[in-house]
Amino acid sequence: MIWRGLQLFFWLAGLAILFCLLFFPSTGILLFWNILIPIAPLLFVVAAGLWRNICPLATTNLLPRHLGLSKGKKLSQKEAGILNLTAVIIFYLLVPLRHIIFNRNGPATAGLIIFMALTGICLGFFYEWKSVWCSGLCPVHPVEKLYGGNVLMPVPNAHCRECKNCVIPCPDSTPNMHPNMIRKNNYHQLSGILITGGLPGFIWGWFHVPDQIRITASASIFQVYQMPFMGFVLTLLIYICLIKILSPGREDRLTGIFAAAGVSCYYWYRIPALFGFGNFSDDGLLLNLGNTIPAWTVFFITIPATLFFIYWLVIRRKNNVSWVIRPDFTVYEKLIQ
Repeated sequence: MIWRGLQLFFWLAGLAILFCLLFFPSTGILLFWNILIPIAPLLFVVAAGLWRNICPLATTNLLPRHLGLSKGKKLSQKEAGILNLTAVIIFYLLVPLRHIIFNRNGPATAGLIIFMALTGICLGFFYEWKSVWCSGLCPVHPVEKLYGGNVLMPVPNAHCRECKNCVIPCPDSTPNMHPNMIRKNNYHQLSGILITGGLPGFIWGWFHVPDQIRITASASIFQVYQMPFMGFVLTLLIYICLIKILSPGREDRLTGIFAAAGVSCYYWYRIPALFGFGNFSDDGLLLNLGNTIPAWTVFFITIPATLFFIYWLVIRRKNNVSWVIRPDFTVYEKLIQ
């Protein structure tokens, strides 16, 4: 009941943000892009299971299954791999568009959220539990897997009452889940390489592009993709070279290093931007302290944040826990194991 109450609370909070995005865009953008989204990476690192339990979009997309309206079809390994790779591609294509559409346009952001919710609901009428959206097509899921490789502790599963093996391996219930753990086929392998190797450089490049009020020409679209993908290619090539050099047993540590690099880079630029010390004026501004405190004081936050992520994802010993506690298997799944 506690988890259901939390899901309802955050679902209503999400609905309120959606309402603001549509009718009070400046407030909605502040709440969504400058408060909720900056908190999300830290939550993925420390408690990915908590987010998986309370995510308003997940609660919405799982309604057909909770109401007993889903046909409960299971994805093949190939289909699951294709969805994982598609999610990575969607993530890399969508995020740069924040600079020319979503960061300044509340209704457009609301439209994107509504479209994803409707897509997840429609697919949920056919496929089992989290397989097709939360653990498949959701563009946030690849980042969850990259950052959530060493969470603090598992939490109870607030959605699945019993395990139906809808995803194998289950990202929620597999200890120390990371993108390169799943190698069922080439789609899985490629999605793991792209998100792990490319994300640090992509993030670095993204923060070197200013927000634009409108699309003035095709050059505007090229500009918002140019720097992120230059960074993406650079760190991806470094990652691929290191994979070739290192022994297979070191790959988990390498994944942790690139995860720490990605999330550290994000907060290295995002924290200053929140308080008026970003690269581009008021882009991503939460509270302007630019005329109140000296710029160097921001380093008292960014440097400890970087050290924390390096410790948590690279140095800290793996505690062999999953995001959530796996529920009991169904009778059928017990029989076939």
